[in-house]
Amino acid sequence: MSFRLAALLIALLTGPAMADDRAILNEAFDAAIATFEAARPALVETEMGVHVAAYRDALTLQQFQSGHWGGRVTLDPDIRDTSDGSCSRFAAFVRIPPENGVVRLVFCPQFFSDGADGLRELTVLHEMVHVVAGRDECQAMAFAARVEQAATGTFTPVDAYWQASGCEGSGFRLPE
Repeated sequence: MSFRLAALLIALLTGPAMADDRAILNEAFDAAIATFEAARPALVETEMGVHVAAYRDALTLQQFQSGHWGGRVTLDPDIRDTSDGSCSRFAAFVRIPPENGVVRLVFCPQFFSDGADGLRELTVLHEMVHVVAGRDECQAMAFAARVEQAATGTFTPVDAYWQASGCEGSGFRLPE
């Protein structure tokens, strides 16, 4: 089932507030897909440890063949309506490793805040690295920045987050 069809069915079953969040989530995925597709010609097969074809399949089809996790993996986007637990600290997060071939990507209320369109797109690009390649924050930030830079010639400044995550000593670098 396509991401849009699944989102429509969930929206019909859960009411108008959830439908608004689903529409915002669809827009964020569409923006992330457009940015990734614009960047794709500049990316190599494995960019910063992320298998680019698997990433594309995860982003566009919500399923992929995983060399990292082993086997077929399906993405399960989950919109939360409360800011408790991990949603008290994050706009989105991934529950990994996959359980029964499924990775849950959780979107928290702050993801849907007014005026956060660009950050939503970056969040999707970032979190999809975790879906495909694992927990490394530095890898996810560097890959998302590389995609933005390849697509647009610039990337969202993440210096404070980069430093807070201790990425200076990692094997990953932000684009120049």
